[in-house]
Amino acid sequence: MIIRKATPADAEAIATHLLLAMEDIIFRLIGEADSAKAKNFLLHFTQQENNQYSYENCWVGQIDNDVIATVNIYNGAELHALRQPVLNYLKLHYNRQLQPEDETGPGEFYIDTLGVSPHMQGRGVGAKMLQLVIDEFVTTRKKTVGLLVEPGNVRAKKLFERLGFKPVGIKTLLGKQLDHLQIVVNRSL
Repeated sequence: MIIRKATPADAEAIATHLLLAMEDIIFRLIGEADSAKAKNFLLHFTQQENNQYSYENCWVGQIDNDVIATVNIYNGAELHALRQPVLNYLKLHYNRQLQPEDETGPGEFYIDTLGVSPHMQGRGVGAKMLQLVIDEFVTTRKKTVGLLVEPGNVRAKKLFERLGFKPVGIKTLLGKQLDHLQIVVNRSL
């Protein structure tokens, strides 16, 4: 598997992977539980620039010509600017005026979403994607990386903690309580 920065050509695969990981969040955003509409909503953003779901903020895992995983990460300090196109689109196309809680903020690069194709789950692909993020953002760039996970998702929490993420609190997103984990650069090295 190679892991590389995403391109506009990856938009369809990115939308599919993001939806796998956050379908319930997208349903809450668009106000209906319709998988096709949710995927089209994400596809609109994954193929464009300057928004939180943009291909610009994604890394993809690829085997041969098959994009099998996506990690979506961006600077938490840019959350409001990256989220605004999404809120504008929701208002215009779904008549939804939302003010979601801030899931991240300054001082953290935020893993918004990690999605792995179903046929590749359980094979260490997610761990490899996360290790790339740790190597790139924590080790090389010396940045803190954070993410949110559902409290009941024990398998994911174990993976995150095995890779060095530590619980730092609880955040609320669209009314849902989520555990906030971070991995911080070891400045003593």
